[in-house]
Amino acid sequence: MLSDALRSELADELARAETDRVAVSPLVDRHPAIDVVDAYEIQLLNIQRKLRAGAKVVGHKVGLSSLAMQQMMGVDEPDYGHLLADMEVFQDRPVDTSRYLLPRVEVEVGFVLGEDLPGEDCAEADVLAATVAYAPAIELIDSRITDWKIGLADTISDNASSAGFVLGTERVAPADIDITAIDAVLTRNGEVVAEGRSDAVLGDPLIAVAWLARKVASFGVRLKAGDIVLPGSCTRAIDARPGDDFTADFTGLGSVRLSFA
Repeated sequence: MLSDALRSELADELARAETDRVAVSPLVDRHPAIDVVDAYEIQLLNIQRKLRAGAKVVGHKVGLSSLAMQQMMGVDEPDYGHLLADMEVFQDRPVDTSRYLLPRVEVEVGFVLGEDLPGEDCAEADVLAATVAYAPAIELIDSRITDWKIGLADTISDNASSAGFVLGTERVAPADIDITAIDAVLTRNGEVVAEGRSDAVLGDPLIAVAWLARKVASFGVRLKAGDIVLPGSCTRAIDARPGDDFTADFTGLGSVRLSFA
């Protein structure tokens, strides 16, 4: 456990790294006592900083939602980060690659909530009832930690390595598709670079969203109507380079595109 002063110092480091695009060395190497609570508090310090500057929370993302990633990090549950309005990127506007350090893309089935979710007792059935639509999505991830050499506390502190997101135009009601059986294919410049299926996310993305609702409730946060939730990637993360043009195609859900200037 770290002191409040050290948490604040590390939050400042990460904020400067994001602004200046100069990565910092892993927090877990320099501060072995850092734990998950410290990491979430560091994340929240920077989110609060952005909210004071006028940012708006529009949803959350779940990370480490595959068994392979959890085993790699030595954990038995996912993690989460915040999605802010100014993190949204768009299909028709190439993103400026120089805004990021080492950007990558992940393919996700996005949830659009039509009702508030319960907190500590949220179940998968609650998520299904509250979801107004699924949407094709790409999450843009980045790490303010040098060369993506991250431990669990590093990625949590760094807003779960989140940097941006884009939703496709299609919206599909939950009753019209099996959320556990959506195949996804990611192409980069016309070449297939990743393939996966929605049940790569904890066997069922509903499980990830219900976990998220319960987890954020412990920090006094609720998932609200209108929120976007990214439950975790269907595929491995793929590096994004200047000039790359990505398209993610989902069976029964449409597609979404993201390009890098």
